[in-house]
Amino acid sequence: MEKKLFVSPSPHVHGGDSTTRLMRDVVIALLPALAVSVWVFGLQTLVISAVAVASCVLFEYLIQRWLLKGASTIGNFSAIVTGLLLAFNLPVNIPVWLVILGSLVAIAVGKMTFGGLGKNPFNPALVGRVFLLISFPVQMTSFTAVRPDAMSGATPLAFVKEALKNGEKMENILAQINYTDLLTGFKAGSLGEVAALALLAGFVYLLVRKVISWHIPVTVLGSMAVLSAVLWGVDSQHYMSPLFHLLTGGALLGAIFMATDYVTSPMTHRGMLIYGCGIGVLTILIRTWGAYPEGMSFAILIMNSVVPLLNKYVKPRRFGVKK
Repeated sequence: MEKKLFVSPSPHVHGGDSTTRLMRDVVIALLPALAVSVWVFGLQTLVISAVAVASCVLFEYLIQRWLLKGASTIGNFSAIVTGLLLAFNLPVNIPVWLVILGSLVAIAVGKMTFGGLGKNPFNPALVGRVFLLISFPVQMTSFTAVRPDAMSGATPLAFVKEALKNGEKMENILAQINYTDLLTGFKAGSLGEVAALALLAGFVYLLVRKVISWHIPVTVLGSMAVLSAVLWGVDSQHYMSPLFHLLTGGALLGAIFMATDYVTSPMTHRGMLIYGCGIGVLTILIRTWGAYPEGMSFAILIMNSVVPLLNKYVKPRRFGVKK
């Protein structure tokens, strides 16, 4: 009997990893930050997270079942990751109906409109977060103070931006900022941005499990540090230090868990470095001169749109091609 040889498209080597395993590891890496958030904000954190996760899973199932009419994909944990990341970008006192609406936009618009996991050009959780921020700015920027003297509920970034705008002296601003609180979580903000040490613990876990590489997180944070250091060195009375920028807002959450999304980040290491640098620079530019105190979400979405160009033009040298 004649045997036929079938040649399939690359890749031809199976790494042994699955989407489910990778997404499950991301969920595990987020648990320390979730625990700190519960400690800081209380059990309402679990309510917001549970509603976001359940809504994302439900909307993905319904769209896959009744609109796309394909096999269910909710078992691969990607909808759970989207729900957790969306919850981590929300204040603890946000109305539950807005959590559900944000989940619908994240899944329906940010993910399933393009065909589901692996086809979406933008990070779904950030699509949901930015939609809520632009559509409901009051609810999205009304943060709960973690203690009576904690900057009246303002995030450290918002507090500093407003104080500088009002002409307050830098020494007075710095006197109200506790870097220990920035590390351990006692600061106002979204659920997932309060715990720097917990997020770093998740980063180490993802590196050990080889879910992500160092290229994007280190480049994002490194470019943020370099640009903010230049501004701080030029005028320390009007610009904050690199350490402040790295420990506040969504810097660590975005760099570690959102910019590294497989689908919306470059495939090559050189592309990752360019991508990460772009996110870091844009974040500092938006924080410094933009209308919003935070810039990480917008920076990631902007660079998501550049990823197809990076994948097209930043490629490794073909095997066998001479230098």
